[in-house]
Amino acid sequence: QLQLVESGGGLVQPGGSLRLSCTASGFTLGYYAIGWFRQAPGKEREGVSCISSSGGSTNYADSVKGRFAISRDNAKNTIWLQMNSLKPEDTAIYYCAADVHDKLVLFPDEYDFWGQGIQVTVSS
Repeated sequence: QLQLVESGGGLVQPGGSLRLSCTASGFTLGYYAIGWFRQAPGKEREGVSCISSSGGSTNYADSVKGRFAISRDNAKNTIWLQMNSLKPEDTAIYYCAADVHDKLVLFPDEYDFWGQGIQVTVSS
């Protein structure tokens, strides 16, 4: 069973930046599209960004375009989500997930394996 692990979350002031990382042990993530999702209290899980297995294609939710950037280094088996100009409404638990079919979509149901999630809090 592929298990993903997120890191890099925490508390940041509005306008600040964080970089989340997604890794896996024992599995090569380079075969999978990877998506980042988030879920705020009382809200449904929503797609934030995703990247194809090769890293050649990316997709972003409108709410984060121009502020977030997804990237990957398959040699390091790691995917990153650089989050800039953070807003209080970005506060949520962030999850990374893997799609075995390498689609570039932001629908949670299309993803096969998930991490446990990590808290991101944007507050002054």
